[in-house]
Amino acid sequence: MTPLTAIDRGLDAGLAQDLAKAAFTLAKRFAAGATMWSIAPAWEPHALHIAVEFVHPVIVGKRALPAVALTGPDLVDLVRISVRPGDIVVAVAGADHPDVASIMRRSPAWGATTLWIGSGERPKAGAADHVLWLDDPDPRVPATGGFVLFYHVLWELTHVCFEHSGLLKPEYVEEVCVTCSDEGRLGEVVMASAEGLAAVRTGRGVEDVVTTLVGPVAAGDLVLVHAGTAISRLEEDA
Repeated sequence: MTPLTAIDRGLDAGLAQDLAKAAFTLAKRFAAGATMWSIAPAWEPHALHIAVEFVHPVIVGKRALPAVALTGPDLVDLVRISVRPGDIVVAVAGADHPDVASIMRRSPAWGATTLWIGSGERPKAGAADHVLWLDDPDPRVPATGGFVLFYHVLWELTHVCFEHSGLLKPEYVEEVCVTCSDEGRLGEVVMASAEGLAAVRTGRGVEDVVTTLVGPVAAGDLVLVHAGTAISRLEEDA
């Protein structure tokens, strides 16, 4: 007899709650004008299926939501030039995929909300805004219906959330420094300058940031920005 998978046994309460929270976030982002970008470097049909699922209103009266699948090589660069602040990045990949891990790490600097779908060993805590995971080490899991169920349910729950428009209004709550009214934000260096300045991309857009505290920086470096200054350099896997 073939062993039952996690999906065969049904969604447990924790996973069901994760799906509901993720769908609510998606609804708020779409309501604010977001585009969804889907990636699945090892299983590209999943990326294409996600985009089709959200962009195609198969139920009369439902909204067509902007969703695009990104495929091919140089995926980090492709996502970098595609996403805009407020957008959504959905990845289907194992926790050990380096390009997806890099995209998830850098997305806060691009202003994007992230959702990571996978199975087997989990990514590190905080690796994405939302993680939908099957704790099943079987390498055949991506070829079963588990991941498909995830994004079908996400699509349906997102539309359920649209029916409660009062819950989708933007929230303007930020944790800021009580002294200078600025919070520490992840930034990605776009272009360095020899004068102790660098163009740094954050969730607010591209800013001119003082880099004298962290020393020379190069394009692609990750820094923590506070009050217009890079106060520390961050490793990609931190």
